[in-house]
Order: sequence, then C-alpha cells, then structure tokens
Amino acid sequence: MKTTDYLSLDTNATKKICDELQSLLADFQVYYTNLRGFHWNVVGQQFYRLHNEFEELYDEASDQIDEIAERILMLGETPKHNFSDYLKANKVKESGVVTDGKEAVKHVLDYLKVLIAKEREIVELAGDAGDEVTVGLMVGYLEGQEKTVWMLTAYLS
Repeated sequence: MKTTDYLSLDTNATKKICDELQSLLADFQVYYTNLRGFHWNVVGQQFYRLHNEFEELYDEASDQIDEIAERILMLGETPKHNFSDYLKANKVKESGVVTDGKEAVKHVLDYLKVLIAKEREIVELAGDAGDEVTVGLMVGYLEGQEKTVWMLTAYLS
C-alpha cells in the first residue's frame, strides 16, 4: 500500500510536482547553509540584530526543509538528501564567507527571489493537478517570504 493510493491525485501529475519539490528542497538546503554562514560571520554595528534575524530565518528554513521532504514522501517519492544532489539541482548558489551585513541581506533577498519564483511555479503545477495541500504549503511559504522581503528591503533603504 502507498499513501498515493488514497489521495485521489494523478500519479503522473504528482511525479512532476515531486520533481519541482526536489528542486525546491535543494534550493532550501543551500539557502539554509548560507544563512548559517551569515549568522556566524557577519560583524559590525548591526551584528546583534542581523545575528538574531539570520537565526530566525535558518530556523524557519529548517522547518520548511522538513515539510518539503515530508510532502515528497506523501506524494510517493523519496526526497534527496545528499549535498552532491542538491548542488546539481540548485539555483540558490553557495556563498563564500560574508562579513558585511548589508551584503548578506542582499544575498538573502536574491535567494528569496529564487525561492519565491520556484514556489509560484509549484503553486500553478499543483493547482492544475488538484493538489490543494501542496498549494497551501507553498502559499504559506510565500506569505512569510513576501513579508521578509518587505522588511529586508526596508532595512536596506
């Protein structure tokens, strides 16, 4: 028995959704790792504020990584878990050591742009397949990320 036997979703459609979720998972894993680096390495007058902000963002990303992987499992696929796989599929690129807070925030905004675009693609794909649960998951991410973009762009202004 498989979960998908009970979900009333087309297996061909769920395979496509899972492929996109795998790509999103790769991006989130690299995003998470970059956030940890920013958290550790940013220095200067805004250290305390940004140190805490990056920690909140990577804690949230960690939860989202788990949710994406679990959704892939619910849809009948196996989430990839090796960084070698992630680095073949990711659009969010690894950062080097970044110590400047404004530079780190600009990177985060660039990463969020990639994540938001991918999530919007998944919303459309999952919506067409009648997969409201995946749509809801992505819409929840978009809601939080759009607020983060707003706050970070205000910080840079």
